[in-house]
Formats: sequence, structure tokens, C-alpha cells
Amino acid sequence: MTAYLYLAIAIVAEVIATLSMKAIKGLSTPVPLLLVVLGYGTAFFMLTLVMRAIPVGVTYAIWSGMGIVLVSLAAVFIYGQRLDLPAMLGLAMIVAGVLVIQVFSRTAGH
Repeated sequence: MTAYLYLAIAIVAEVIATLSMKAIKGLSTPVPLLLVVLGYGTAFFMLTLVMRAIPVGVTYAIWSGMGIVLVSLAAVFIYGQRLDLPAMLGLAMIVAGVLVIQVFSRTAGH
């Protein structure tokens, strides 16, 4: 269970870092730049801990898939970006893929 907590932290850290990139305007905006560096640093450190218990392919599929979905949804609320129907269907398929790995795969490490 600890590995999944680390994975959740890695996902949240990566989402914060990715969303912060849009606010960087060179070195004139140090807070977003700091969030990017700390966010990705935290995410990658947590991933090294996760991969001790969960296979690398499963870890990466969940981390990247959920990161894509959460960044896309957060961008709707934070930056006013719009998702059309194909984008929403694609995001739903990503979530479905992560669920299939978690529920049906024996390699998911649970």
C-alpha cells in the first residue's frame, strides 16, 4: 500500500510541476520555476520508491496516464481551456486503461 501512496504523491507533484510551467516567464517568475523544479524532483524521487514494489511498466502507465488526465482537467478550471468530445473520450479511455491494469492485471503489484 505504501507504494501506491508514493505513486499518488508522484502524480500530484508532476501535475503541480506541469501546470506551473505555463506560468514561467523566464527567470522573472521564480515561484512557478521553483514549483517546476521541486515538483519534478519530488515526482521522480517518489517514482524510484514506487518501482521497488510495482513493475516499471505498470508504474509508468499509471503515473503518466493519471498525470495526463489530471493536468487536462485542472487546465479546464485553472486556465479556462476547453475539452471537446474526442478529448473527453480519450481521457476516459486512459482512465479505463488504468482501471483495467489495476483490476485485472497480475503484474500490478498488489
